[in-house]
Amino acid sequence: MLLPRTQQQVEAKSLTARSYGDKVSALQDQIAALRRNNVLKLEQARNKLTIAELKVESDSIELVQAKVNFDIGKYQMERSEELLKEGLISLTSMEVRRLKFQEVQAKLISSQNKLLSSKNEFITARIDLDAIDNEFKDKLAKAESDMYTAMSSQFDAEASVTKLENQYSNYQQRTLYRHILAPQNGFIAKAIQVGIGETIKEGAEIVNIVPADAELAVEMYVQPVDLPLIKVGNKVRFIFDGWPAIVFSGWPQISNGTFGGVVVAIDQFAGPNNQYRVLVTQDPEEDQWPDLLRIGSGADGIALLNDVPVWYEIWRQLNGFPADYYTQEQKDQSSEKKK
Repeated sequence: MLLPRTQQQVEAKSLTARSYGDKVSALQDQIAALRRNNVLKLEQARNKLTIAELKVESDSIELVQAKVNFDIGKYQMERSEELLKEGLISLTSMEVRRLKFQEVQAKLISSQNKLLSSKNEFITARIDLDAIDNEFKDKLAKAESDMYTAMSSQFDAEASVTKLENQYSNYQQRTLYRHILAPQNGFIAKAIQVGIGETIKEGAEIVNIVPADAELAVEMYVQPVDLPLIKVGNKVRFIFDGWPAIVFSGWPQISNGTFGGVVVAIDQFAGPNNQYRVLVTQDPEEDQWPDLLRIGSGADGIALLNDVPVWYEIWRQLNGFPADYYTQEQKDQSSEKKK
Protein backbone atom coordinates (compact mmCIF):
# COMPACT_ATOMS: atom_id res chain seq x y z
CA MET A 1 0.00 0.00 0.00
CA LEU A 2 2.99 2.31 0.47
CA LEU A 3 3.77 2.65 -3.24
CA PRO A 4 0.17 3.44 -4.35
CA ARG A 5 -0.24 6.02 -1.59
CA THR A 6 3.07 7.65 -2.45
CA GLN A 7 2.02 7.69 -6.10
CA GLN A 8 -1.25 9.38 -5.10
CA GLN A 9 0.71 12.00 -3.18
CA VAL A 10 2.89 12.62 -6.23
CA GLU A 11 -0.18 13.03 -8.46
CA ALA A 12 -1.89 15.34 -5.94
CA LYS A 13 1.19 17.53 -5.62
CA SER A 14 1.56 17.59 -9.40
CA LEU A 15 -2.03 18.80 -9.74
CA THR A 16 -1.35 21.44 -7.08
CA ALA A 17 1.73 22.63 -8.97
CA ARG A 18 -0.25 22.78 -12.23
CA SER A 19 -3.04 24.71 -10.47
CA TYR A 20 -0.56 27.27 -9.21
CA GLY A 21 0.91 27.44 -12.71
CA ASP A 22 -2.54 28.15 -14.14
CA LYS A 23 -3.06 30.82 -11.48
CA VAL A 24 0.25 32.43 -12.42
CA SER A 25 -0.80 32.45 -16.09
CA ALA A 26 -4.17 34.00 -15.20
CA LEU A 27 -2.50 36.69 -13.11
CA GLN A 28 -0.07 37.43 -15.93
CA ASP A 29 -3.02 37.89 -18.28
CA GLN A 30 -4.70 40.09 -15.67
CA ILE A 31 -1.57 42.24 -15.37
CA ALA A 32 -1.38 42.59 -19.15
CA ALA A 33 -5.07 43.63 -19.24
CA LEU A 34 -4.47 46.15 -16.45
CA ARG A 35 -1.62 47.69 -18.41
CA ARG A 36 -3.74 47.96 -21.56
CA ASN A 37 -6.71 49.42 -19.67
CA ASN A 38 -4.44 51.83 -17.85
CA VAL A 39 -3.10 53.16 -21.15
CA LEU A 40 -6.65 53.78 -22.38
CA LYS A 41 -7.82 55.30 -19.10
CA LEU A 42 -4.79 57.57 -18.93
CA GLU A 43 -5.41 58.73 -22.47
CA GLN A 44 -9.07 59.37 -21.64
CA ALA A 45 -8.15 61.27 -18.47
CA ARG A 46 -5.54 63.36 -20.29
CA ASN A 47 -8.11 64.24 -22.94
CA LYS A 48 -10.55 65.23 -20.20
CA LEU A 49 -7.85 67.32 -18.54
CA THR A 50 -7.06 69.02 -21.84
CA ILE A 51 -10.75 69.79 -22.39
CA ALA A 52 -11.00 71.24 -18.87
CA GLU A 53 -7.89 73.31 -19.46
CA LEU A 54 -9.24 74.67 -22.74
CA LYS A 55 -12.55 75.41 -21.05
CA VAL A 56 -10.74 77.38 -18.35
CA GLU A 57 -8.99 79.40 -21.02
CA SER A 58 -12.29 79.97 -22.85
CA ASP A 59 -14.05 81.03 -19.66
CA SER A 60 -11.13 83.28 -18.76
CA ILE A 61 -11.45 85.06 -22.11
CA GLU A 62 -15.20 85.30 -21.62
CA LEU A 63 -14.65 86.79 -18.17
CA VAL A 64 -12.26 89.36 -19.57
CA GLN A 65 -14.86 90.29 -22.15
CA ALA A 66 -17.54 90.48 -19.44
CA LYS A 67 -15.31 92.81 -17.37
CA VAL A 68 -14.80 95.05 -20.39
CA ASN A 69 -18.54 95.12 -21.00
CA PHE A 70 -19.10 95.81 -17.31
CA ASP A 71 -16.68 98.74 -17.35
CA ILE A 72 -18.32 100.12 -20.49
CA GLY A 73 -21.78 99.65 -19.00
CA LYS A 74 -20.70 101.31 -15.77
CA TYR A 75 -19.28 104.28 -17.64
CA GLN A 76 -22.42 104.58 -19.73
CA MET A 77 -24.54 104.34 -16.59
CA GLU A 78 -22.62 107.14 -14.90
CA ARG A 79 -22.74 109.24 -18.05
CA SER A 80 -26.51 108.69 -18.37
CA GLU A 81 -27.04 109.84 -14.78
CA GLU A 82 -25.18 113.08 -15.54
CA LEU A 83 -27.17 113.59 -18.73
CA LEU A 84 -30.38 112.91 -16.82
CA LYS A 85 -29.47 115.58 -14.28
CA GLU A 86 -28.76 118.00 -17.07
CA GLY A 87 -32.09 117.09 -18.67
CA LEU A 88 -30.51 115.90 -21.88
CA ILE A 89 -32.12 112.43 -21.78
CA SER A 90 -35.43 111.19 -20.58
CA LEU A 91 -36.05 109.02 -17.55
CA THR A 92 -37.08 106.19 -19.85
CA SER A 93 -33.74 106.22 -21.54
CA MET A 94 -32.14 106.21 -18.11
CA GLU A 95 -34.09 103.13 -17.10
CA VAL A 96 -33.06 101.38 -20.31
CA ARG A 97 -29.43 102.20 -19.54
CA ARG A 98 -29.78 100.91 -15.99
CA LEU A 99 -31.39 97.68 -17.24
CA LYS A 100 -28.55 97.07 -19.69
CA PHE A 101 -26.01 97.75 -16.96
CA GLN A 102 -27.64 95.18 -14.73
CA GLU A 103 -27.51 92.66 -17.56
CA VAL A 104 -23.82 93.36 -18.05
CA GLN A 105 -23.25 93.05 -14.31
CA ALA A 106 -25.13 89.74 -14.24
CA LYS A 107 -23.08 88.56 -17.21
CA LEU A 108 -19.87 89.39 -15.33
CA ILE A 109 -20.96 87.43 -12.28
CA SER A 110 -22.01 84.51 -14.48
CA SER A 111 -18.64 84.54 -16.25
CA GLN A 112 -16.84 84.55 -12.91
CA ASN A 113 -18.90 81.59 -11.69
CA LYS A 114 -18.36 79.78 -14.96
CA LEU A 115 -14.60 80.31 -14.75
CA LEU A 116 -14.51 79.04 -11.18
CA SER A 117 -16.52 76.01 -12.22
CA SER A 118 -14.13 75.34 -15.12
CA LYS A 119 -11.17 75.60 -12.77
CA ASN A 120 -12.82 73.10 -10.44
CA GLU A 121 -13.38 70.75 -13.36
CA PHE A 122 -9.74 71.14 -14.34
CA ILE A 123 -8.62 70.33 -10.81
CA THR A 124 -11.00 67.37 -10.73
CA ALA A 125 -9.62 66.12 -14.05
CA ARG A 126 -6.06 66.33 -12.73
CA ILE A 127 -7.07 64.51 -9.56
CA ASP A 128 -8.78 61.84 -11.66
CA LEU A 129 -5.63 61.46 -13.75
CA ASP A 130 -3.50 60.98 -10.65
CA ALA A 131 -6.15 58.66 -9.16
CA ILE A 132 -6.14 56.49 -12.29
CA ASP A 133 -2.36 56.17 -12.11
CA ASN A 134 -2.42 55.43 -8.37
CA GLU A 135 -5.25 52.94 -8.76
CA PHE A 136 -3.35 51.21 -11.55
CA LYS A 137 -0.22 51.01 -9.42
CA ASP A 138 -2.21 49.56 -6.50
CA LYS A 139 -3.94 46.96 -8.67
CA LEU A 140 -0.68 46.14 -10.44
CA ALA A 141 1.17 45.74 -7.14
CA LYS A 142 -1.58 43.47 -5.77
CA ALA A 143 -1.70 41.37 -8.95
CA GLU A 144 2.09 41.04 -9.04
CA SER A 145 2.13 40.16 -5.34
CA ASP A 146 -0.48 37.45 -5.93
CA MET A 147 1.47 36.24 -8.96
CA TYR A 148 4.75 36.01 -7.04
CA THR A 149 2.96 34.25 -4.19
CA ALA A 150 1.47 31.77 -6.66
CA MET A 151 4.89 31.30 -8.29
CA SER A 152 6.46 30.65 -4.90
CA SER A 153 3.73 28.13 -4.10
CA GLN A 154 4.22 26.56 -7.52
CA PHE A 155 7.96 26.19 -6.96
CA ASP A 156 7.35 24.71 -3.51
CA ALA A 157 4.85 22.26 -4.99
CA GLU A 158 7.27 21.31 -7.77
CA ALA A 159 10.03 20.80 -5.19
CA SER A 160 7.65 18.61 -3.18
CA VAL A 161 6.80 16.67 -6.35
CA THR A 162 10.49 16.09 -7.03
CA LYS A 163 11.04 14.99 -3.44
CA LEU A 164 8.04 12.65 -3.55
CA GLU A 165 9.15 11.23 -6.90
CA ASN A 166 12.59 10.50 -5.43
CA GLN A 167 10.91 8.95 -2.40
CA TYR A 168 8.66 6.90 -4.68
CA SER A 169 11.68 5.73 -6.69
CA ASN A 170 13.46 4.78 -3.46
CA TYR A 171 10.41 2.85 -2.25
CA GLN A 172 10.11 1.18 -5.64
CA GLN A 173 13.78 0.25 -5.64
CA ARG A 174 13.54 -1.03 -2.08
CA THR A 175 10.54 -3.10 -3.13
CA LEU A 176 12.69 -4.69 -5.82
CA TYR A 177 15.24 -5.52 -3.14
CA ARG A 178 12.73 -7.86 -1.54
CA HIS A 179 13.90 -10.37 -4.11
CA ILE A 180 17.66 -10.82 -4.16
CA LEU A 181 19.03 -12.22 -7.40
CA ALA A 182 21.89 -14.70 -7.32
CA PRO A 183 24.74 -14.24 -9.81
CA GLN A 184 23.87 -17.62 -11.34
CA ASN A 185 21.27 -20.36 -11.19
CA GLY A 186 21.68 -22.85 -8.41
CA PHE A 187 20.34 -24.40 -5.23
CA ILE A 188 20.46 -23.03 -1.68
CA ALA A 189 22.93 -25.07 0.35
CA LYS A 190 22.89 -23.05 3.57
CA ALA A 191 20.99 -20.04 4.92
CA ILE A 192 23.30 -17.64 6.75
CA GLN A 193 20.78 -14.84 7.49
CA VAL A 194 17.56 -16.20 8.98
CA GLY A 195 14.40 -14.62 10.35
CA ILE A 196 11.56 -12.46 9.04
CA GLY A 197 12.09 -8.73 8.66
CA GLU A 198 15.85 -8.88 9.10
CA THR A 199 17.88 -5.91 7.87
CA ILE A 200 20.57 -6.98 5.43
CA LYS A 201 23.63 -4.77 5.07
CA GLU A 202 25.43 -4.30 1.80
CA GLY A 203 28.01 -7.02 1.22
CA ALA A 204 26.62 -9.30 3.93
CA GLU A 205 26.47 -13.01 3.17
CA ILE A 206 22.91 -14.31 2.99
CA VAL A 207 22.98 -17.86 1.67
CA ASN A 208 25.40 -20.34 0.21
CA ILE A 209 24.29 -21.57 -3.19
CA VAL A 210 25.33 -24.52 -5.27
CA PRO A 211 25.43 -23.82 -9.03
CA ALA A 212 22.84 -25.78 -10.98
CA ASP A 213 25.00 -26.51 -14.00
CA ALA A 214 28.50 -26.26 -12.57
CA GLU A 215 31.26 -28.40 -14.00
CA LEU A 216 32.36 -30.86 -11.34
CA ALA A 217 35.97 -30.83 -10.18
CA VAL A 218 37.92 -32.63 -7.48
CA GLU A 219 39.85 -30.60 -4.91
CA MET A 220 42.96 -32.51 -3.85
CA TYR A 221 45.66 -31.52 -1.37
CA VAL A 222 49.29 -32.64 -1.64
CA GLN A 223 52.26 -32.24 0.65
CA PRO A 224 54.94 -29.70 -0.35
CA VAL A 225 57.45 -32.52 -0.80
CA ASP A 226 55.18 -34.12 -3.40
CA LEU A 227 54.35 -30.93 -5.28
CA PRO A 228 57.21 -31.21 -7.85
CA LEU A 229 55.72 -34.52 -8.99
CA ILE A 230 52.36 -32.93 -9.90
CA LYS A 231 52.00 -31.17 -13.25
CA VAL A 232 49.04 -29.81 -15.17
CA GLY A 233 47.75 -32.52 -17.50
CA ASN A 234 48.73 -35.49 -15.30
CA LYS A 235 46.27 -38.36 -15.06
CA VAL A 236 44.58 -39.18 -11.75
CA ARG A 237 42.22 -42.00 -10.71
CA PHE A 238 39.47 -41.45 -8.13
CA ILE A 239 37.46 -43.61 -5.79
CA PHE A 240 34.26 -41.73 -4.97
CA ASP A 241 32.48 -42.29 -1.67
CA GLY A 242 29.39 -44.40 -2.26
CA TRP A 243 30.70 -46.14 -5.38
CA PRO A 244 32.43 -49.48 -4.65
CA ALA A 245 35.77 -50.03 -6.32
CA ILE A 246 38.35 -52.79 -6.66
CA VAL A 247 41.87 -51.44 -7.03
CA PHE A 248 44.96 -53.39 -8.08
CA SER A 249 48.05 -51.42 -7.21
CA GLY A 250 50.18 -50.90 -10.29
CA TRP A 251 47.47 -52.29 -12.60
CA PRO A 252 44.99 -49.47 -13.28
CA GLN A 253 43.79 -51.23 -16.44
CA ILE A 254 42.22 -54.05 -14.47
CA SER A 255 40.99 -51.93 -11.55
CA ASN A 256 37.21 -51.57 -11.40
CA GLY A 257 35.05 -48.75 -9.97
CA THR A 258 37.61 -45.97 -10.36
CA PHE A 259 37.15 -42.86 -12.49
CA GLY A 260 39.68 -40.88 -14.45
CA GLY A 261 40.63 -37.23 -14.07
CA VAL A 262 43.08 -34.65 -15.42
CA VAL A 263 44.97 -32.03 -13.39
CA VAL A 264 43.87 -28.58 -14.61
CA ALA A 265 45.21 -26.19 -11.94
CA ILE A 266 47.67 -26.06 -9.06
CA ASP A 267 47.71 -23.35 -6.41
CA GLN A 268 50.79 -21.16 -6.22
CA PHE A 269 50.71 -20.97 -2.42
CA ALA A 270 50.00 -23.34 0.43
CA GLY A 271 46.67 -23.30 2.21
CA PRO A 272 45.92 -23.08 5.95
CA ASN A 273 46.73 -26.80 6.26
CA ASN A 274 50.22 -26.23 4.78
CA GLN A 275 49.25 -28.24 1.71
CA TYR A 276 48.82 -27.27 -1.92
CA ARG A 277 45.42 -27.49 -3.57
CA VAL A 278 45.15 -29.27 -6.90
CA LEU A 279 42.02 -29.13 -9.06
CA VAL A 280 41.19 -32.17 -11.17
CA THR A 281 38.39 -32.32 -13.73
CA GLN A 282 36.82 -35.22 -15.54
CA ASP A 283 39.01 -36.94 -18.12
CA PRO A 284 37.18 -36.73 -21.46
CA GLU A 285 38.94 -39.90 -22.62
CA GLU A 286 37.59 -41.92 -19.67
CA ASP A 287 34.11 -42.99 -18.59
CA GLN A 288 31.77 -40.25 -17.37
CA TRP A 289 31.66 -39.56 -13.65
CA PRO A 290 28.47 -40.81 -11.93
CA ASP A 291 25.36 -38.66 -12.54
CA LEU A 292 24.41 -38.90 -8.87
CA LEU A 293 27.72 -37.43 -7.77
CA ARG A 294 27.09 -34.29 -5.72
CA ILE A 295 29.15 -31.33 -4.63
CA GLY A 296 30.80 -32.06 -1.30
CA SER A 297 31.19 -35.80 -1.85
CA GLY A 298 34.44 -37.35 -0.67
CA ALA A 299 37.00 -38.90 -2.98
CA ASP A 300 40.36 -40.68 -2.74
CA GLY A 301 42.87 -39.63 -5.40
CA ILE A 302 45.47 -41.97 -6.85
CA ALA A 303 48.25 -40.46 -8.95
CA LEU A 304 49.31 -42.82 -11.73
CA LEU A 305 52.93 -43.96 -12.27
CA ASN A 306 54.54 -44.20 -15.65
CA ASP A 307 54.31 -47.57 -17.39
CA VAL A 308 57.68 -49.38 -17.06
CA PRO A 309 58.89 -52.93 -17.77
CA VAL A 310 58.79 -55.46 -14.96
CA TRP A 311 62.58 -55.83 -14.91
CA TYR A 312 62.92 -52.02 -14.50
CA GLU A 313 60.59 -52.02 -11.53
CA ILE A 314 62.51 -54.96 -9.93
CA TRP A 315 65.79 -53.16 -10.55
CA ARG A 316 64.40 -49.91 -9.09
CA GLN A 317 63.14 -51.67 -5.98
CA LEU A 318 66.47 -53.45 -5.44
CA ASN A 319 68.45 -50.22 -5.76
CA GLY A 320 65.97 -48.04 -3.80
CA PHE A 321 65.53 -45.55 -6.61
CA PRO A 322 62.38 -43.36 -6.56
CA ALA A 323 59.49 -44.16 -8.85
CA ASP A 324 59.03 -42.30 -12.10
CA TYR A 325 55.99 -40.74 -10.44
CA TYR A 326 55.35 -40.55 -6.73
CA THR A 327 52.28 -42.25 -5.28
CA GLN A 328 51.06 -42.61 -1.71
CA GLU A 329 50.39 -46.21 -0.84
CA GLN A 330 48.52 -45.78 2.38
CA LYS A 331 44.90 -44.65 2.34
CA ASP A 332 45.39 -42.25 5.25
CA GLN A 333 48.15 -40.59 3.18
CA SER A 334 45.89 -40.20 0.14
CA SER A 335 44.61 -36.67 -0.55
CA GLU A 336 41.06 -35.95 0.46
CA LYS A 337 39.06 -33.68 -1.80
CA LYS A 338 35.68 -32.08 -1.90
CA LYS A 339 33.80 -31.18 -4.96
